[in-house]
Amino acid sequence: MEESIRQNASIALHRYLSHNITGTEKHVKTIRMMNNAKDYLQTMRNCTFITSGSFGEGLVMRGSDLDVMYVCKFAEVCEDKNVYFKPNITYFEMEAEDCQPCFVRLRLRYFTGRFFFGSFLEEMGGNYYLSNAKLKEQMTDLRCPTIHGPCLSDTNDTLDIALCFRSTSWIPQAQHWVTRSNNSWPSYDVKKSIIQHGVLFVPIGVKGSPKEDLDWRISFSVAEKILIYSFTHTQFLCYVLMKILLKDVIAIDLSCKELLCSYFMKTIVFWISEEISPSVWKPNNLIPLFMRCFRRLLYCVEYLVCPHFFVPENNLFENKINKYARVILLNKLHILNSYGWKCILFSDQIPNGHKLTSRLYKDQSCSHIDIRKLLFSRIFYISYQAHMRSFDYEKAIHLILSLESSKIKYLYLHFMSKFSCISDQFQPFEFTSENKFTYKKYNTRLSSLLQNMHHDAVSGWLMLASFFYKRKQYYIALDILQYSLSKCSSEKFYHGMNASPEPTCIIKPEPFEEYVDPKAM
Repeated sequence: MEESIRQNASIALHRYLSHNITGTEKHVKTIRMMNNAKDYLQTMRNCTFITSGSFGEGLVMRGSDLDVMYVCKFAEVCEDKNVYFKPNITYFEMEAEDCQPCFVRLRLRYFTGRFFFGSFLEEMGGNYYLSNAKLKEQMTDLRCPTIHGPCLSDTNDTLDIALCFRSTSWIPQAQHWVTRSNNSWPSYDVKKSIIQHGVLFVPIGVKGSPKEDLDWRISFSVAEKILIYSFTHTQFLCYVLMKILLKDVIAIDLSCKELLCSYFMKTIVFWISEEISPSVWKPNNLIPLFMRCFRRLLYCVEYLVCPHFFVPENNLFENKINKYARVILLNKLHILNSYGWKCILFSDQIPNGHKLTSRLYKDQSCSHIDIRKLLFSRIFYISYQAHMRSFDYEKAIHLILSLESSKIKYLYLHFMSKFSCISDQFQPFEFTSENKFTYKKYNTRLSSLLQNMHHDAVSGWLMLASFFYKRKQYYIALDILQYSLSKCSSEKFYHGMNASPEPTCIIKPEPFEEYVDPKAM
């Protein structure tokens, strides 16, 4: 009887989370697809763009910020002494000697052509090492003026950008992970994909280390993202419950607020996932699985040990929780444990008791796929702030022409239009001379402005009107303004508001009745 009640409660909680907090499995996959499309378009010749953090994993939660990684493509980190050096690529060799697990120093090994890293280097023992401190200090700008750990943050603390380097080979420190698991999670194909992606290096050292400014942390961010993608929806919801427990229940106690972080929760879910069979991760087991993760957290705090998932020698709790803080946190966790799974009900996001089932379908905002709503959401608006001022237009066109799925085509068209709009804001309207080059430039500019009308019904048209106004084609500018106003509605003034179907559809502009050759003006 008790088991039946628990299973029913698990199913009710599973459904509630899917329909009110995370979205269904299909909804989560749609967010991931949208992020992957956006990242692909933003990836340039010199930089790979990766949306990471919770949003990159397909999760949009209350108060979510955006984590982005810029991976430098004109530099690589190598470990092999016999590596083949590619032209115009700077190579740094990782040195793990005298470094804590999951940290290395990056020694300059080889470079040809233009060298970008001279001002970021420090000389030590006749060798030159890349300084994480110098890199962050010199890369701050008006958009992200604050250094926050390995990241550069904006003034609103909504955007974190990590500048990082990549090693295409799997590092020796994590070699044991490849053969460790014996419960079929992660699968062979998932492991193969992770190894092929290599690892990243982010600019932060061990706090208090004598060489803190020269240490670089090994980041398994891409590997962790692939692991999250391989989760069943029940695994994903268990991870979400651990995050809710942290943010809404544990961290509201000021004495516990800074002691734990979401990364610890993710690590614990990884370990539990590796230890049990994938067949156990079913909706009717959500509550016992959540409690297993919670009690593992309790164990980790009690013994002050939380092994890194890929490099267990790295204790994530080392120098993070002192003895006094441990007592306070442990007491808090024991109290919560006394409530069993119902400790999660202390979160205002989860309704109590019978309300869990009675409110199950009241809020359908996450239960269906509404791409328009996602595209105009707050988190996507923040993501556009991380966009670089240019993108590979030709690559985008070739990709769109090769796609068969109309939904994916729509996504790429929307993002291409949005990025065109951002890029256009940094292009001058003036054309100083009247020749063939100017005429070609005029047409290119006009083509770009027409492209950026495909992401909404107002801003693109206004930029186009400004263009014609600057060219003294006032009647055309006025016609465009009138058309734009006819499509304007209240939700178009603020990002993140509910978008109505009318203004978010792709608008096909009617051809202008009059075309004015710029040579004639």
